[in-house]
Amino acid sequence: MRVLVACEYSGRVRDAFINGGHDAMSCDLLPTDYPGPHYHGSVMDVLNYGWDLMIAHPPCTHLAVSGARHFAEKRADGRQQEAIDFFLALARAPIPRIAIENPVCIMSSVWRKPDQTIQPWQYGHGETKATCLWLKNLPHLVPTNIVSGRDARIHKMPPSADRWKLRSQTYQGIADAMADQWGGDMVKNYFLF
Repeated sequence: MRVLVACEYSGRVRDAFINGGHDAMSCDLLPTDYPGPHYHGSVMDVLNYGWDLMIAHPPCTHLAVSGARHFAEKRADGRQQEAIDFFLALARAPIPRIAIENPVCIMSSVWRKPDQTIQPWQYGHGETKATCLWLKNLPHLVPTNIVSGRDARIHKMPPSADRWKLRSQTYQGIADAMADQWGGDMVKNYFLF
């Protein structure tokens, strides 16, 4: 399967699919942190390359409800509308199967509610970080390793120059579940019905 992982610099989801035998490429305005197939530029440049699946992680800076106190300013100067338009362009891409992930955000009211909300503790990480998934032709992710702990480590992360970058990384357990479930038999069986 040909997989595009949009707005991912870390390579975690890309590499999980590659390890599963797929032809996967990440794409981001940032260079990749780990060597591998990566397009350093706008995802809009590569959307029409015949992908079978896209997993997109659009920036949440102007969408997440955690920043709601800044929404009026972001609406006034157009940043929020630009973020909404980008999210919707990804959702409407000419790719048969799409997953878009974001935290709890305004897309639930601007567009539609997410199909699923997952937590890292459902995939082997003892932390909380609600992650919404908007799905097109994909089944819900099934938890793979429910663990205790459930600490809000990401929320408590102290200020730093790269805090935004660290907060945006996909947990390895979630990346592996995406590759195993959306790149494997579960998707094949999903399309039989």
